[in-house]
Amino acid sequence: MPNAFFQVPYPENEPVLNYGPDSPERAAQLAEYERMLNQDPVQVPMVIGGRKVLTGDKRPLTPPHDHQRVIGHAHFGEASHVKEAIDSALEARSAWASLDWEQRASIFLRAAEMLAGPWRTRINASTMLAQGKNMHQAEIDAACEFIDFLRFNCHFAQEIYAQQPESAPGLWNRLEYRALEGFVFAITPFNFTAIAGNLPIAAALMGNVVVWKPSDEQIYSAHVIMELLHEAGLPEGVINLVTVDGPVAGDVVFNHPDFSGLHFTGSTGVFRHLWQTIGQNIGQYKTYPRIVGETGGKDFIIAHRSANVDEVVTGIVRGSFEFQGQKCSAASRVYLPDNLWPEIQEKLTAEVATIKVGSPADPTNFMGAVISQRSFDKIKGYIEYAKNSPDADILCGGGCDDSVGYFRPTHGGLGQNPGL
Repeated sequence: MPNAFFQVPYPENEPVLNYGPDSPERAAQLAEYERMLNQDPVQVPMVIGGRKVLTGDKRPLTPPHDHQRVIGHAHFGEASHVKEAIDSALEARSAWASLDWEQRASIFLRAAEMLAGPWRTRINASTMLAQGKNMHQAEIDAACEFIDFLRFNCHFAQEIYAQQPESAPGLWNRLEYRALEGFVFAITPFNFTAIAGNLPIAAALMGNVVVWKPSDEQIYSAHVIMELLHEAGLPEGVINLVTVDGPVAGDVVFNHPDFSGLHFTGSTGVFRHLWQTIGQNIGQYKTYPRIVGETGGKDFIIAHRSANVDEVVTGIVRGSFEFQGQKCSAASRVYLPDNLWPEIQEKLTAEVATIKVGSPADPTNFMGAVISQRSFDKIKGYIEYAKNSPDADILCGGGCDDSVGYFRPTHGGLGQNPGL
């Protein structure tokens, strides 16, 4: 029985590789992208109790920048699979919750080292293929931010476990931490592979067991995450991945007496609905479920009259167009002083005209495709609305094309795609 007070390695942010021309990391990343793109379509199973579950409901997985190219098939399940995933999680709960915290942390620290090493190109390539991120965006998300989550999570878990109450004379107050008494349901978004991995992992690190439903558009890279965790030594049943239509999964999960937590990132409307459902079902649960959610918003840029014009233009372009604006941090609106607007307009429209749009296979492409036909149609509707609005001006761009990929050059009324 160990009796030492363990300390995890102090976390430092994972360095971002620059993938410059002729660099070895660029060559390695492009080679892995091409390998995964051209291999036989991957069969992506659900993972329940450590078992790979294949079904007859196979749905094609296609890159958003080449929607006719099938890179895999996701095996979708039904309500019975969700019930099975919950049962598997609850079966694994006792052993996992009673495992020393540093043993749990060691698994995720091992996963971080694997991502920083031999799994780096694989997780990045899967994100480039599944979510249409360019090489740089994939690097800062799927590799670096994910690695940081894993390392910093363990550091902060150590700090939490070390927190103890003050004691009075003649008294020794002690605090023990325990996992939730049921299972956690993790619902994750498409836009960040790091967030998709972190939501189930953060809960599992603290001794919880998880049923994980990834976004339909992120299933391909979610599959790589599950394989990573398996190789890192995560016990069977701790995290169970289900690919099931949302209402089907929700009907099972939110009516289960052992539901004890929700970890969510997604739209405000969905989160409100889930919260309302949990509240209405509160009498069915053995404990009060913990609810953690992050939803979207409207980020903005404000420039002072004394602002440097070139810096403002750079901020607008990068804030608006990186990853096609598909971030909660993306600039959706800009407030500019009238004394700077003429110069900003001139430089901004010129800079936007230089943006190169296309496949992640070309590292010189700054923008790619939006995630799905639904997103494309929604944004196209905004563009048409702006064109027909008497109080709006489109300064450049305004076109889009979904014949090959879901490419839309306009964001926030500004944009251009010289290649379309």
